[in-house]
Amino acid sequence: MKGQGKMVLNSRLKWVGLVGLVLSAFSLFIHFLLARFTEDGVIEYQSSITVFSWRPIFESANFPRTSPMYRRLWGPIRHLESLHPDANPRGNYAVTDPSSQTNGFIFVRIRGGFHEIRNSICDVVAVSRLLNATLVIPEIQSTTSSKGISSDFKSFAYLYDEDQFMAALAKDVNIVKTLPKNLKWARRKKEIPSFKVHYSASPYYYLNQVLSVLKKHSVVELVVPEGGCLQTILPPELEHNEELQRLRCRVAFHALQFRQEVQELATKVLFRLRAPGRPFIAYDPGMTRDALAYHGCAELFQDVHTELIQHKRSWMIKRGIVEGKLQVNSAKQRLSGSCPLMPEEVGILLRAHGYSWDTIIYVSGGEVFGGQRTLIPLHAMFENVVDRTSLTTPWELNRLYGHEANIITSSPRTPPPIEKEMKHVAWKTSGPRPRPLPPPPARPKSYNIEGWWGWVAESDNEPESTVMELRTNAHKLLWEAIDYVIGLEADVFISGFDRDGNGRPNFASLVMGHRLYQSAALKTYRPDRKEVSKLLEEIHDHLYHANHTWLKSVRKHMRKRLLDGLIEASTKSKPLSFLSHPVPECSCLRYDSNETSFHASSPSPQSQVQAALRVAHRCPAWMDSDLILRSKDKDNEEDLDEDDSTSSGLFFRRSGENHESGGGDSNNKEEAQLDDLEELEGGER
Repeated sequence: MKGQGKMVLNSRLKWVGLVGLVLSAFSLFIHFLLARFTEDGVIEYQSSITVFSWRPIFESANFPRTSPMYRRLWGPIRHLESLHPDANPRGNYAVTDPSSQTNGFIFVRIRGGFHEIRNSICDVVAVSRLLNATLVIPEIQSTTSSKGISSDFKSFAYLYDEDQFMAALAKDVNIVKTLPKNLKWARRKKEIPSFKVHYSASPYYYLNQVLSVLKKHSVVELVVPEGGCLQTILPPELEHNEELQRLRCRVAFHALQFRQEVQELATKVLFRLRAPGRPFIAYDPGMTRDALAYHGCAELFQDVHTELIQHKRSWMIKRGIVEGKLQVNSAKQRLSGSCPLMPEEVGILLRAHGYSWDTIIYVSGGEVFGGQRTLIPLHAMFENVVDRTSLTTPWELNRLYGHEANIITSSPRTPPPIEKEMKHVAWKTSGPRPRPLPPPPARPKSYNIEGWWGWVAESDNEPESTVMELRTNAHKLLWEAIDYVIGLEADVFISGFDRDGNGRPNFASLVMGHRLYQSAALKTYRPDRKEVSKLLEEIHDHLYHANHTWLKSVRKHMRKRLLDGLIEASTKSKPLSFLSHPVPECSCLRYDSNETSFHASSPSPQSQVQAALRVAHRCPAWMDSDLILRSKDKDNEEDLDEDDSTSSGLFFRRSGENHESGGGDSNNKEEAQLDDLEELEGGER
């Protein structure tokens, strides 16, 4: 009996163990299913509990949005509130029939960075309309030449939504995803005619030279290497020239939507920026190595970075990109406004203008030459300086890139040691002393991880891009797409530089042009770098202890540049890039009847601005239905009821630190109130 009881007990234990194993296996199977089919939900859950590197710090939990100070720093530009987007065709504009016969197919290969690709796509659509051709979805060379990037996305679809692109332009241009089989085979054999189009080519170049070849061969290939293939300001005598400009706007601002994964991640980043309930500033430094080399700003940096910039400038001079000397006085370039504003200088402008130390600043624009070291002064002035890496997680970025193949990088190896046996042989055969020894055997060239000092010393040419660098270049397009969305939606945008490595409008210029089109009244600062350099030179010896007069000068400059910078862009940026200033072709005016009658006798500053921008087209009637009339509180500002700590003295101090007592403090408060009232009453003149 005793033995039988033990056997029964052992058998029961075995059954319990077996049931436990089955349940464990079933649980693992369920977990794998959940991980497989609820990937989005898992990512959402992970992102909600992720410990981000950014922890916002604010002086006060309350953020008043009704004070005059808030309206001065964050409120809309009143003189631009009547300016609204209108890129719809006007007058006699023939709608494209998808079944109609065209003159042939245009296949396009586009090279360059984010802003160059965006400009080029808009141009090739306009060229297709001009030539009555069928456009094949453009090929983005930055992705097709990159090895190891995800096969889930191909060329154009790596960055933009193909279906949205085709649907949005269905009435303007016939667009197909690929060439017909016979033409595709001819292209592989390089039997189709190809044109390498220069920057800002005339429309008559296409009508006189490309069109005849297109009709003869039914297909042409356009290679666009310089970020734009059509004249920015079209000749007035060209038929439907303004309609072609509005077509560019429809492409850039409506058809070119980022693919779903990019848009979703950009929306998440924007949500995390707005989660604290505060407005934020988007700041684009514009400090790329190419731009610094082109404009001769090497001496703004030190040691390594100066040499890298000079090496790039030498390379540009040899290829005719830059006309000038290798050695340039960077100090003179800076004083003339030809160099970017450093992050420290932008920080001083913002603090002097009144933005507090706890303002949220998002650093956009991809590469910042010099790395995080150049942003240290900005971090010292503002507590909440963030960028894309602070607000995303590695798995979110990996999901954005897609499934990429693992690449075994040929990492730099330590040079092999010289064999002792070779030394002994050389020593024995060296002959009578003190004859010098022969040189050691050649070691294989091996560059450091950073790579720069190897190729700077070895060659005058830029090194060939490695596989990982090509992949990173493709990733940069996605990073800048996220930054583009954030810059577009920011409450305030400020640029440190608006030119690229070819002297043309850069990423920041496209953001400012899109903001002008979509929401012109949002604050977009375009500082005059020459004037800012002079202002900073005035307090060079006491940079962080500015007096009240200097602060008033900075505020006046910042307020003035909201409109003067916009008007200046119409003469300096627009001739180089239409998307940097799509006004007046793609805008219309929507009037407030009360204000129109009030200013009937004398021209208002608002009407003067509209005249300077040459906007005369009245918005369609359906837009007037949602017109929001301004309240009287906006015109009759009340006294500023808070102390502006930036009115005098050490304007980088935090409130509550080193406050003086007595009548002097109240006098400063009164001066600050009068100063802010003066700015508010003047509007944004």
